Amino acid sequence: MSGVTQSFIGELGYTSCAPERLGETRGRESFRIDLHHDGSKVITAHCEIDDPPPVVRDVSLRLDPQGRPADSFVRIAVGGSFRGSAWFNFSATQAECEANTTIEGRVSQRMAVECGVPAFGNHAIINDGALLSQFDLSKGPGTQLVKSMLLSSPDHRGATGPMLFPVDLAILYHGKETLEVKAGQFEAHKFSFTDVPGMLVEHPNYDIWCTTDGHYVFLKAEVGGYMQTRYELTRLDHVKHGPA
Repeated sequence: MSGVTQSFIGELGYTSCAPERLGETRGRESFRIDLHHDGSKVITAHCEIDDPPPVVRDVSLRLDPQGRPADSFVRIAVGGSFRGSAWFNFSATQAECEANTTIEGRVSQRMAVECGVPAFGNHAIINDGALLSQFDLSKGPGTQLVKSMLLSSPDHRGATGPMLFPVDLAILYHGKETLEVKAGQFEAHKFSFTDVPGMLVEHPNYDIWCTTDGHYVFLKAEVGGYMQTRYELTRLDHVKHGPA
């Protein structure tokens, strides 16, 4: 018997959209999303970025039944060497980080928050789908601002820290459409991350699609500007477990 009700297990491909590298592989990600009997969700991922200096990231994130972050672990290697690891914990009043990095050394952070943390970006691409659950779809297409979310790194590739970094996130909802990716055909919600106030360097426009089944499984994303990157779901298995 399992304490998990269902799992989504899959892989993402990272490719370039730059004209001189169109379709070239830039990296990959494997992930697992487990839904627990208490309503919480655990997302684990292994991510590899090949572009120099290469980045390898292993992460785990637990979301509460409302889709808000409860705790997370992040470990990164940059250029083939360990860069840092950190444990994060989130309550209704505080965000905590205990980190060990090769640059900053041993770091302890405490941040006061109001009404919990709405979202936590640990730079796993699969996590970008999950944070879309904080968008109020009942209001229809338009832009909403997710205030005071936290990142594990302000670097666009997540190659620093990991430590707590606060930002806001402007999300534009376009509506539903049918989407074809390597993993198959899906009904999808289309969103765009149009602004990330607080980032040290402006983030290019980021279009993202996720499933409409209430699980917000990441399907595809395209990033413009200097990044010119595409992320795509290449495999997805949905496993339903027996009762605990």
